[in-house]
Amino acid sequence: MSDRKVRLGVLASGRGSNLQAIIEGIEKGRLDAILAVVVSNKADAPALDRARNHGAPAVFLDPKAAPDREAYDKVIMDCLRKHDVELVALAGYMKIVTSVLIAAYPNRIMNIHPSLLPAFPGLAAQQQALDWGVKTAGCTVHFVTEGVDSGPIIRQAAVPVQEGDTAENLAARILVEEHRIYPEAIQLYAEGRLTVEGRRVHVR
Repeated sequence: MSDRKVRLGVLASGRGSNLQAIIEGIEKGRLDAILAVVVSNKADAPALDRARNHGAPAVFLDPKAAPDREAYDKVIMDCLRKHDVELVALAGYMKIVTSVLIAAYPNRIMNIHPSLLPAFPGLAAQQQALDWGVKTAGCTVHFVTEGVDSGPIIRQAAVPVQEGDTAENLAARILVEEHRIYPEAIQLYAEGRLTVEGRRVHVR
């Protein structure tokens, strides 16, 4: 662990279980980060309560108040900058991030996706995996680019697909790995160990 702590902003739309894994990493001293702010596009998102319980600012920003997605991301960007955010983590954030945020935080926005990218991007990745009959599923932490789930890959974890799996129980097993590798990826960033060259993320 280092003395430096990265100021982290989290965007979340739902229950915030990956946010909780990040919070626990911070509280247990495994993650050199400060939860600077949690922002949600849903007023009733449980993720906001998780932030408040941790003593972090929790901000609801109404998408309906902005004329378009770019204008909404400008509002988010202003909020993140107000809280001196260095790294942004998407945690169950159910909106596509536009070039406004990506340009403001190049290679400083992470997302976690429940598949072994580049396989099964987009929605319902677990069901896509089952429909294709793959024997191994998993999850991926990647930097966010303008393509959906197509940014440079930071960390991955594999999860065997079992006979009789449903999308729900496969998702539950994948989630265990998500909670492990997302804080790990953020810690690698906090330690200054990540460099991006084209599509490759190098870990020093």
